Amino acid sequence: MTRSGRLFLLVVVAAGGVGGWYWYQQRAPMAAAAPQQARPAGPLAVAVTTEPAIRGPLPIEITSNGLVVPEAVVTVRPRVDGQIERVLVEEGQTVNQGDPLFILDSRLNQAILAQQEAQLARDRALLTRTQSDLVRYQSLRGEGYTAQQRFEQAQADAASAQAVVRADEALISQTRLAIEFASVRAEMSGRLGALPLRPGNFVRQAESAGMATITRVDPILVQFSVPERWLGEIRAAMAAGGEGPLVRVVPGDSNEPPTEGRLVFVDSTVDTQTGTIMLKARFANADLRLWPGQYVRVTLIPRIEPDALSVPAAALQVGQEGRFVFLLKDGQARRQAVELVRVNGGRAVLRGDLRDGDRVIVDGAQRVANGMRVVERGRTEPGTPQRVSQAAPR
Repeated sequence: MTRSGRLFLLVVVAAGGVGGWYWYQQRAPMAAAAPQQARPAGPLAVAVTTEPAIRGPLPIEITSNGLVVPEAVVTVRPRVDGQIERVLVEEGQTVNQGDPLFILDSRLNQAILAQQEAQLARDRALLTRTQSDLVRYQSLRGEGYTAQQRFEQAQADAASAQAVVRADEALISQTRLAIEFASVRAEMSGRLGALPLRPGNFVRQAESAGMATITRVDPILVQFSVPERWLGEIRAAMAAGGEGPLVRVVPGDSNEPPTEGRLVFVDSTVDTQTGTIMLKARFANADLRLWPGQYVRVTLIPRIEPDALSVPAAALQVGQEGRFVFLLKDGQARRQAVELVRVNGGRAVLRGDLRDGDRVIVDGAQRVANGMRVVERGRTEPGTPQRVSQAAPR
């Protein structure tokens, strides 16, 4: 390279160096200040929701699953043999005690009754004659041995005739009862089941199969079991008298308001295999909301605890050291150890250093730690920087 060429290259490099130095002096302070302006003053607060701890009366609720069972089921069976002439009811019909259900053929018994009534009339006439002979021979009884003998015979004939009349009257009563039984009536009020027999079928008194079933559905019972640890509470509630502990039931797939009844039965023994005690509650069921054989959700309320401390069950956390809740105090989450007594209708009844009105973190408790900054959802903590997403310039 010539001398003039080398001189030109040196001038270009020197000019670039001066320009680069000048650009660095102008832009370096701005680049150093930019990270300091974007850096937050501290960690962002976690948004949570809280609810107050409540101290006051709270019912003790024992939940279980139950089965609706009728108080009574009667199988309708014939009391006499006969052919079904008429069926007076329909399947599923509600009947009252004494309502006629079936009519059986009673013509044979009516003919027997007519024969027995005629026999009774004859025997009564014979009784009248023997009684007249007894009166006549009674007046002659002192006239000798023969007269005394005839008097005793007349006395025996009169007594025998009277016995025959009573036997005839008993047979007539039996036949009339058989005719009455030909009309099969409901033995209790309730709802009819299926009717397997129709007119023309012959039924016998000795058959075990029934003509129909009647189920009492109002009132109705719910049978359920609870752990034996509640036995003391339940017995104390039953011993207190009154109508019995309150029981609420809801059909398994229903969101309707519960039906209320009363506990009426506590089994005499605890099931040793399951460790439970069987109970029954009675419910008014005029609207037929509860149906025999239906599964229901049961809530038994033996008593109301007057001074219970409770929080939403979702606020209760479990750690290595036991159960705890997070309290919202001075903008921070504070861990508070508690003891769980029971879960009652979506609320956890606790023991611990909590006061009525303390704000416990419900939603967001899994995202916080002791001492972490938190803020109520929907509120902005003063001085908290806001993150804004911006698109990069092109």
